[in-house]
Amino acid sequence: MSVRFSAEITGANEVMATLLGLSKGRAAQAFAKAMNDTGFEGRRAMQAEMAQVFDKPTPYILRSPRFKGATAQRLSVTIEPTYLGGKGIDPQKILQAQEWGGTRVDKRSEVALRRVGILPAGFQTVVPQSPFPGSTDGYGNIKGSFIVQLLSYFQSFGEQGYKANMTDKTKGRIHRGTKKSAGRRYFVSYGKLRGGARTTAKGSPDQRASALAPGIWAASGTGGVDVQPVLMFVKRGSYKPRLSMQRIADKADLYNFLQSRVRFRFREAAGV
Repeated sequence: MSVRFSAEITGANEVMATLLGLSKGRAAQAFAKAMNDTGFEGRRAMQAEMAQVFDKPTPYILRSPRFKGATAQRLSVTIEPTYLGGKGIDPQKILQAQEWGGTRVDKRSEVALRRVGILPAGFQTVVPQSPFPGSTDGYGNIKGSFIVQLLSYFQSFGEQGYKANMTDKTKGRIHRGTKKSAGRRYFVSYGKLRGGARTTAKGSPDQRASALAPGIWAASGTGGVDVQPVLMFVKRGSYKPRLSMQRIADKADLYNFLQSRVRFRFREAAGV
């Protein structure tokens, strides 16, 4: 998803350059500056639109729009969400379904949970309406450190990451708790998806799990009586288009903005 525009010094712009006494090279430089002004404006408009149409967008997503600037030799500009490296997911993959609709791409954590048979085929994970204490980042997303703990707890790391899988000793510390966090056990419920009750940590049938909604749950308190949802399993959903790059360009009136900046940059180059 992107906005692209390019231009050539022809027609009225060429006449304007001639009237102002600009050489072709100086006119091209002025044109490039005007296009980059428009690129900045388009980036600002894209960020404003994402902040308006999304619920609690993360700073990572809002910072992702970048533009490839124009030069005197290449009079074109591209504005698009850009992957800047690191552990984050490519914003293009996150936002693609928001423009065209369709299904959300699986998160790496979902791929890992499905690989070990915890997440059923055709399902994805969502944060419950009342998030588990300490599990979210303030934007409605599960914390990276928390999801790593869950993956480690359920032995979900593959062969290359097997050392990150939690040992029984570490699980024991989580079960006992610390001064900062209460002891808890994580378990999986499939509700009616797979039928029958799951088992407790001791291997006995756990009738609670068959009555709970599909997902990962935590049991804490004396005898594990305090049961809270951690991650819910939901059928893979389809997005309706919410983010239109054409609408962003039209709303920001980028074409007329560009023409205005061309006139300004030409006069600036001519010292008028």
